[in-house]
Amino acid sequence: MSVAEAPAARAVVRGSSSGARLREILFPAALLLCIGFAMLTLVVLLVDVAVDGIPVLSGEFLTGFPSQIFPERSGIQSALVGTLLLMAVCAVFIVPVGTATAIYLEEYADNNRWWNRLIEVNIQNLAAVPSIVYGILGLAFLVRGPLELGRVVLAGALTLGLLVLPVVIIVGREAIRAVPSSIREGSMALGATQWQTIWKQVLPGALPGIATGVILALSRAIGETAPLIVVGAASFARFNPNDLTSDPFSALPIQILAWVQDPQDEFRALAAGAILVLLFLLLLMNAGAIYLRNRFEQKW
Repeated sequence: MSVAEAPAARAVVRGSSSGARLREILFPAALLLCIGFAMLTLVVLLVDVAVDGIPVLSGEFLTGFPSQIFPERSGIQSALVGTLLLMAVCAVFIVPVGTATAIYLEEYADNNRWWNRLIEVNIQNLAAVPSIVYGILGLAFLVRGPLELGRVVLAGALTLGLLVLPVVIIVGREAIRAVPSSIREGSMALGATQWQTIWKQVLPGALPGIATGVILALSRAIGETAPLIVVGAASFARFNPNDLTSDPFSALPIQILAWVQDPQDEFRALAAGAILVLLFLLLLMNAGAIYLRNRFEQKW
């Protein structure tokens, strides 16, 4: 490089470094601005719901049945019990099915086989399907159709289970994949079979991730409304479902939707109170996920 070209080169370097420093400053600032705007929106919504909902929270609100005429006598007992039953049956369905599918795809499946590739593609696609489609599927095959379960808790729970099952499988596969291969090799080198290695070594190591995925999937299912509307959940159920296969049911999202659509302000305040109860359940479930993850990570 000649002496005349050196100042020009230094100017280009200074210009590019100045532009890079400016981008390094502006990009984190833009990220913080987006996060701040999102948090501000969330805080405004929570405050608005809390102002309307906290005054209606009481023991009578939690233990009373809903009313279409007297808002002061309305409660969420049937919706709360229905939601808890839905989550319990959904968990019983998705935990063994999702875990078994994840184990098969990670430990046994041969990716060269066309049916294994078909299963993986379908799981990836089903994770992005809108929830209303699962509601139509549940109505066609569970409520009516071949099984004819009717508008009961079992049908609603299985529909929600199908909705979140791809999420459980994907998270379970990632948790199993995160277990070091040296653990598998060491176990088999000591004479253990493949199933003994999976049961005694791989699953305990993957358990925190699997448990976290299951609870987060249930956290999504607990707030779904569209599938429950399609399968026929009741809006104002003045009874608790005593039988999973025969009694109608309600759920908190359905009850909230019914109250929000009511023209009376008193019922909208009840909807805000039900939203706070639903948020409390979500916080409990997420706290449980964090506890399980920390507990089993320390153990293993």
